[in-house]
Amino acid sequence: AAPPAPVAPPRMPVVPTPPSAVPVAPMAPPPVPGVPTPPAAAPVAPVTPMPVAPTATLSGTAAPAAPLAPAEPPKNLNAMNIIFVSSECAPWSKTGGLGDVAGALPQGLSKRDHRVMVVTPRYSDYAEAEDTGVLARFPLAGGEMEVRYFHGYINGVDYVFVDSPVFSNLSDNIYSGGREDVMMRNALLCRAAIEAPWLVPCGGVPYGDNRLMFLCNDWHTALLPVFLQECYREYGKLEYARSTMILHNMAYQGRGPMTDLNMFHLPEHCHVRFCLDDPVGGIHMNILMAGIRYSQRLVAVSPGYAWECKTQEGGWGLDEEMREAEWKLAGIVNGVNTEEWSPDVDPCLKSDGYTNYWLDDLKEGKAKNKLALQKELGLPERADVPLVGFIGRLDYQKGVDVIEETLPWMMGQDVQLVMLGSGREDLEAFLRRAEQDNSDRVRGWVGFSVKTAHRITAGCDMLLMPSRFEPCGLNQLYAMRYGTAPVVHAVGGLRDTVPPFNPFEDTGYGWTFDRCEASGLKEAMGNALETYRNHPDSFEKMQRRMMTQDMSWDNAAEMYEGVLVDALNQW
Repeated sequence: AAPPAPVAPPRMPVVPTPPSAVPVAPMAPPPVPGVPTPPAAAPVAPVTPMPVAPTATLSGTAAPAAPLAPAEPPKNLNAMNIIFVSSECAPWSKTGGLGDVAGALPQGLSKRDHRVMVVTPRYSDYAEAEDTGVLARFPLAGGEMEVRYFHGYINGVDYVFVDSPVFSNLSDNIYSGGREDVMMRNALLCRAAIEAPWLVPCGGVPYGDNRLMFLCNDWHTALLPVFLQECYREYGKLEYARSTMILHNMAYQGRGPMTDLNMFHLPEHCHVRFCLDDPVGGIHMNILMAGIRYSQRLVAVSPGYAWECKTQEGGWGLDEEMREAEWKLAGIVNGVNTEEWSPDVDPCLKSDGYTNYWLDDLKEGKAKNKLALQKELGLPERADVPLVGFIGRLDYQKGVDVIEETLPWMMGQDVQLVMLGSGREDLEAFLRRAEQDNSDRVRGWVGFSVKTAHRITAGCDMLLMPSRFEPCGLNQLYAMRYGTAPVVHAVGGLRDTVPPFNPFEDTGYGWTFDRCEASGLKEAMGNALETYRNHPDSFEKMQRRMMTQDMSWDNAAEMYEGVLVDALNQW
């Protein structure tokens, strides 16, 4: 049987709505005896809604309003606040490669949408830095030390300069003073850097502690990870901040007696993490070792140097520590600031007979700069003679004594040699003596000149780097950018960046030797001179290969970002 039809609900009567143009008068209350009736209120005019203009379209008809667009996601989901802390930063202060890295790597990270601050001492009155008026005091050396923050915003990076009497007037020698003085200055820089993201209103807005990463450099700032953990995170401050240590040179570690720890005002329970029982130096305090232990990640400045740090020869007493920390160690080769070091835009090549050049005029540009360098230094102007250069510190590490031992052989090869640098007195005397004894073939410039360094790099055919150890090295990178063939000891970053020339496969960027001895340098130079004189086409092909490498900081910054993301997620 079919189900019964549903019963429809009763229909509600429809009440007609009065027209909107006719106001509805309110009902008057009933009269009250003895109370006068108030006058009737005037009718209220209806409110006419304002007309909304329709959205114009090509057809002339009205279109509905467009929906709100969703918020644009950030360009880099890994973006973080990065505080780069260094005792030197080019162009304001520089003694070596660390200053160049501090001047270039932060800008590379900034291009990847990170907010980047560089914190460095104010050694003199820098025109780019303005007084923020922010003061801070920190417990050090049995009392309190006050700092003042200066700030400048350049190329997308906040540069914060820490001002204190202990930093003043040190621009000529930023590492001068006794052991305790240097340690105290470095400790003050670390304490000031930790609180800079809170205190300094960069662009009116401090960084704060959200996704905060401290990037420290060598033993000078190795106390920062210790202070961060023991003086802040242990007390619920900066709990999610992390630190990464960049190792530029393991030979310098901040050693001293254990009593030196008293000046840092650290809790006693952490003193044991500074203690190293060295077979040579005995029990002592080691600041670099403590920084390695407290950092979430470590970066050596080349893959080769990361490996050498774990050996007895390259670890300088910390090789066992580095082997234990291998899980958090990476190696990243430095880059080249192509806005400063590139022959097509180099401002040092715009006068005195020098010229800018690139691949399309490589042969003519190199020849012109070679003659200009010979003329400036007073050497015979010969286009056919190989011009060899050296730029660097005059010390044991750089292998200058190997050049000294090789010099008589070089003079028999009909070459010109130009050396620029300063350092040990005996090696400075070698430069002067070499020029005096070979006045028509050798020039030894004791001191340092940025302009001359650029011109040597552009004018020479080859560059010598017989370093005994070289964590990364920058001069060989500059030389290759300028088409100047490097002749290097295959160690550290030199091995990573200069694959040996192979004439049969047209590969390689220079010449290498395995042992830092005069015999090895002679053999490598002999092969280089043979190629230069008798196989100029192969030499030019190699020049073009090395110049077209991507040596910019963009690649290095991308690899650093990966390490920093891992550090940020490391508890």
